[in-house]
Amino acid sequence: MTPMDVAGRVGRLRACFDESGCDALLVTRLANIRYLTGFTGSAARVLVLPDEVVFVTDGRYRDQAAEQLRAAGVEARIEVSATEQQAVLTAAATGIARLGLEANDVTWAAQRRYASEGFADAELVATEGLVEGLRLVKDDGEIARIAEAARIADEALAAVRATLGQGVTEKEFQLDLDFTMRRLGAHDVSFETIVGSGPNGAKPHARPTDRRIVEGDLVVLDFGALYDGYHSDMSRTVMVGDATPTQARMLEVVTASQAAGVAAVEAGAGGVDVDRVCRDVITDAGWGDAFLHGTGHGVGLDIHEDPRVSVSSTATLAVGHCVTVEPGVYLPEHGGVRIEDTLVVTPTGNRRLTNAPKDPFLS
Repeated sequence: MTPMDVAGRVGRLRACFDESGCDALLVTRLANIRYLTGFTGSAARVLVLPDEVVFVTDGRYRDQAAEQLRAAGVEARIEVSATEQQAVLTAAATGIARLGLEANDVTWAAQRRYASEGFADAELVATEGLVEGLRLVKDDGEIARIAEAARIADEALAAVRATLGQGVTEKEFQLDLDFTMRRLGAHDVSFETIVGSGPNGAKPHARPTDRRIVEGDLVVLDFGALYDGYHSDMSRTVMVGDATPTQARMLEVVTASQAAGVAAVEAGAGGVDVDRVCRDVITDAGWGDAFLHGTGHGVGLDIHEDPRVSVSSTATLAVGHCVTVEPGVYLPEHGGVRIEDTLVVTPTGNRRLTNAPKDPFLS
């Protein structure tokens, strides 16, 4: 697997401090800690100082933290304690005038403790998107991991897709697909797999039920694999049996909408523009009110991250961004249709990372 440049990320983070009004940053969000250090455990805080990184965790991760930071080439002072973690951070932050906190991760209660006890001598600065901003552009190693997660999901769907015509329930198909992804090398699923058949498919985030999939159902599948911390995300819609005229038109319109959106993904394009391209196709077909969600989102260490692709997006796509394009139409009396790919923006346009066929009909 292509290596990632984990060791270089702290330096890029420090370069953002002045503009953000802080002299150091306390990183508390686990996905951001993993990005900066390679640590995959469930408990840690990282204090990024101008000339030092202090990593605190508890005894469960004494060996793991040392091994993973060393493997990532990250130089840090690792402190392991069950009871003295805050004291270590407080001492390390002595002399820091402006300490940044991750505003989207720190609770009100935690901020009050930091202000009154933990970092009483520092001005606490609410920061947003410092590490997330670095995460927007994926390096070659990150793209390779997302691509591998997508490949596993593609292969898993190919292995189990035919069973949709064999009278399985939504839950049975979910379990089969999830197990197959794991068997093929996924470390986990990206999120709870969506299997929505018939009227359930008209609910964009339907949870699988005991409903049996029958002739005449549109089946919306939305799923992904997790590989070495990185997610994939894809949707396919399968038609079981013959489509009604309305179902056939739904499939045709969403396929055209999704293809138009994929073609619009390129460096310099606005997230709102990609959304508009997809939405216009569906609106022109008379189903604008049945497109119930945004067109897409970023994918990486989180299944939903920036940049957003929606009517309210302010993002401009750049080389190295990984985004989804997933328009849909949802009509309770006919079912739902959604088609989704994960793409990486390249210097010449984009490259599709999800490559499962989009033919909706079972052979």
